[in-house]
Parts: sequence; structure tokens; C-alpha cells
Amino acid sequence: MSKLKVGVLGATGMVGQNYIRLLENHPWFEVSYVAASPKSAGKSYKEALAGRWAMQTPIPRSIENLIVHDVSKVEEANEVSFVFSAVEMEKDEIRDIENQYAAAGIPVVSNNSAHRWTDNVPMLIPEINHEHINIIPEQQKAHGWEKGFVAVKPNCSVQSYLTPIYALLKAGYAIDKMIITTMQAISGAGKTFDTMPEIIDNVIPYIGGEEEKSEKEPLKILGRIEKGRIKNNDTITISAHCNRVPVTDGHMACVSVNFKGNIPTVDEIKRIWKEFKSVPQELDLPFSPQQPIIYEEEDNRPQTKLDRNNDKAMAVTVGRLRPCNIFDIRFVGLSHNTVRGAAGGGILNAELLYKKGYIK
Repeated sequence: MSKLKVGVLGATGMVGQNYIRLLENHPWFEVSYVAASPKSAGKSYKEALAGRWAMQTPIPRSIENLIVHDVSKVEEANEVSFVFSAVEMEKDEIRDIENQYAAAGIPVVSNNSAHRWTDNVPMLIPEINHEHINIIPEQQKAHGWEKGFVAVKPNCSVQSYLTPIYALLKAGYAIDKMIITTMQAISGAGKTFDTMPEIIDNVIPYIGGEEEKSEKEPLKILGRIEKGRIKNNDTITISAHCNRVPVTDGHMACVSVNFKGNIPTVDEIKRIWKEFKSVPQELDLPFSPQQPIIYEEEDNRPQTKLDRNNDKAMAVTVGRLRPCNIFDIRFVGLSHNTVRGAAGGGILNAELLYKKGYIK
């Protein structure tokens, strides 16, 4: 098959660079359009990134000489099938520019938070709420868009624990309360140790807006489509503590769970996680992990350094499952925040949308 031509908005930022890196040899998608701020526009991608390329592999040869476009000049993206959005602007500006691309007939697969609370925009973790893509025709109808639409991915830290939670819900166990403590890598803030020296030998117990996202975004993901909008799950209450820790990549979460009704045994939970598969695995999507939930039996696992890259850095690795003295069970979850939690998650969303016919 010939590859779909795709664009990356915000291609010079940290997430945009990860898109460029991860898409280099993608079997379905080929980056042919890169866009960023006006100060980068008109330069080659290599020139625009001089001294700022943060990936460990070189800029792909096929991309380095592409001319960077001004992200606001939507008409210049008329030859792409869809765009990944990783722009760094104010939320109102992001919503506006993403809507402009959608209005021009260009689907937008976004990493940004601007549209996460738009009630007809699906916020996707494909293993969990793949059916939420069925809201797209309602979104298009509401705007008068024929081909374009916006779909988003959730906050990067949510993905370190929500798939294991969903697997238990799917198995028929009801959950009413969770307490979550996250330990989030500095790349989640677009930083390295050179650009964030204050994190060395330190933990910062505050990440602006992160606790609200961790408490509310799962409820939309676990919600349902009703009367042309996505209605949040109203049966689960979440309390979150979010911390920035001195780690390059990988978000970890310590999770305590309270069940309503039947309580599964530790062995039953491990079996559910081991056997869990979903639509991305059934469709054999290129960026889908073969085993979406990997359980590590060692007492000191998962570890960020050892486990963040499991299964193409797209799996959730869990461990330390045990009874909880306050709630019913507790465990530790880990995922790679700049792959599964960012660009890789966006690519998986696009693969699902393409396979299901929403991207032509």
C-alpha cells in the first residue's frame, strides 16, 4: 500500500520531535508536512532545530530538508490526509487552530489538552474506549465539517494506571474509589537535566493542573456516548497527588483501589491483567503492544529505568499488587510518558481511526 501523507503541527517541540522520530519507518504513515511558529517558518527542519534536536537518534534524512510551514497557514497543508497536533500555544489558540484544520477537511489527532473537555471530542486510550470514535459523526454534524474532525489523547500520567483499572472493570468488578500518587519524569515538562537543574537531588510535589487532570480525565475515558456527547462516568471518585521526580522518562503511579461489591483476589487480578487484550491487539495495529499490561513479579518492580521501554515503550507495566490496609488492593503502574503517553499514543490513535475508516 502507498503510505498516507501526514503532517506534524508543532514539529519543533519535544512532542513534535518524538513524532518525527517514531514515524520514521511507519508502515502506513509518511511525514510530508511540518509546521511550527512563524520564527521557524521558511527554514528547513534541520535549520529550525539547530542546537535543539533532543532525540537520541539523528533527524531522519527524509525529514531534515522539509521546509517548515507557519502553523497558522492552514491552506498550505492541503496535500496531507491528516495532522498530528503538538502545538505549544494558549488553550484558546490551540482550540482555534485545530478547528481550522478540521474545518478545512483535515482530521486532527491531538496531543494537546485544549479539546479534552469538548463533549463531542473523543479522548482516546484505544484499549479502553475505542468505541468513543463513534462520536465523530456527531462532532462533524455539529460543526458542519465533512471530512475533518478532532480526536485527542489524555494526559500522559493517566496512561500509567488506567488500562489495568479498565481491565478489572471489564471483568465485571465495580470500583468506587481510587487514591493515586504519581511520580512523573521531567520530560513530561519538556525538560532535561540540563534545562531543569532544580530537579537534581530533589522531588517537587506540585505540577500545575496535573491533579485535576488525573482526577477528571479518567471519568471521561470511562464514560459513554449519550445524546451526541460523551457523558462522564459518575460512579468512581479519584484523589490524586502528582510529583515531579528526577527521572528522564517514565511516569509511575502508586494506586489504591476500593471495590464496590465483589473483591477479586490477587491471583484473579493477575490473571485478568495477563489475559487482557483489546481492539488494538485484535486489529494488529503497528504501534499496539502485543501485551498491553505486563505484570512483574519481583518485589522491586516495575522500575522506571528497567521497564519504561517494555513492548515498544507502549505497554503498561504493573507490579507490587497486594492488599491495602485502607482500601482493598494497591499496585504500582508505569508507562513511558513521551512514547505511550505522548507521540506513540497519538500514533496508535491515528492507526485506530485509519483502520476504522475515519481517516481516508
